[in-house]
Amino acid sequence: MTANRTNFLSGLLGGVVVLVIGAVLIATGVINSGSSTKTIVRQSPLAVPSSNATDSPNSGLTVEEIYNRDGPGVAFVQAKITQQVASPFGFPSVQQGVSTGSGFVIDKKGDIITNSHVVNGASDITVRLGNGPEIKATLVGKDVSTDLALLKIDPKATKLHPLTLGDSSKVRVGDPAVAIGNPFGFDRTVTSGIVSALQRQIDAPNNFTIDNVIQTDAAINPGNSGGPLINAQGQVIGINSQIATGGNGDGNVGIGFAIPINTVKAAIPQLEKHGKVLHAYLGVTTAQLSPQDARDLNLPSDKGALVQQVMPGSPAAKAGLRAGNTQTSTGLVIGGDLIVKVDGKQIAKPEDVATAVSGHKPGDKVQLQFYRDGKLKTVTVTLGNRPAGASAQSQQQQPGGGGGGGQQLPGFPFP
Repeated sequence: MTANRTNFLSGLLGGVVVLVIGAVLIATGVINSGSSTKTIVRQSPLAVPSSNATDSPNSGLTVEEIYNRDGPGVAFVQAKITQQVASPFGFPSVQQGVSTGSGFVIDKKGDIITNSHVVNGASDITVRLGNGPEIKATLVGKDVSTDLALLKIDPKATKLHPLTLGDSSKVRVGDPAVAIGNPFGFDRTVTSGIVSALQRQIDAPNNFTIDNVIQTDAAINPGNSGGPLINAQGQVIGINSQIATGGNGDGNVGIGFAIPINTVKAAIPQLEKHGKVLHAYLGVTTAQLSPQDARDLNLPSDKGALVQQVMPGSPAAKAGLRAGNTQTSTGLVIGGDLIVKVDGKQIAKPEDVATAVSGHKPGDKVQLQFYRDGKLKTVTVTLGNRPAGASAQSQQQQPGGGGGGGQQLPGFPFP
């Protein structure tokens, strides 16, 4: 697990993957309660909002039906990790560990999707489907910026049950949600809940942001990383990736985050072809303005993204964008450009800049409109290729930020 970045958010970027140094405890048997009495509960179908219903308001599957249908396609992923750690005498030493997480089959060719943080630094990867054998997996490619990795196994080594990929743009708050994975090594565990919120933003392992994230209260714990979040029709709508714990623990408190499946579908072709995903890059951090900020600073608008930092040599720097140099008591850096439009689309908040840039490819030209010294200016920027990681300096946060759309200070991570 990575260290906490705030008191509110722990785990994250590795927060739903189990890492054990030296030995791994994996529960593969059945836990017996010791009781000989069996209670049978008949499930009603999961309620489906009328906008998503396929045949009728009761067309949703039960949790049991979803589990029986999709469970065989969920993978138990193990990755052997070699880590360099400091010894008690101050000398670096090497330790072996095993990272465990989840994944799921996406086609009959043996392709499996998981989180990049599950297999990061792995020297050997194996997967197990259902009660089948452990199968060696090859890392086809990974994208740290979206925390995705594509694995491949021999399709003849086991029977494959590809999961159906849904459309995350059709997900609504309150929709039923089912998670299947391997929390704490308890393989093939199913939990259920609802979609709690949409359009959240979380930090990827390289400190860039992942947009349009789905929040759910379906129980997600260490080991669920890379597993599917499923709708009432049994379709995958997201990949469970991070949790918020509300303290120093590392367990579920009902706040989990899943990368939207539409982001995954867009990344898969590039992972298959290139082993990586190219992302457009502007090279600024920006911050939200409040109406009071706008009045105090005598700005022409309280909507937009106030530039906090411009990376040297970035497309933004080459286009002449400027950051301020005076920091207020709240951490806001004032005096910089206020971006209000990208390609004619209104920018109301920093997330809008990231979203606008993410819709482009490196080399694309975008038109920015911004206020400087009270005057509206326009500039054309040629977007670059996103570097390996965002500046850690840009990632300072208020409690509550990062895992649920909270304001980030001094700036919003680099789009």
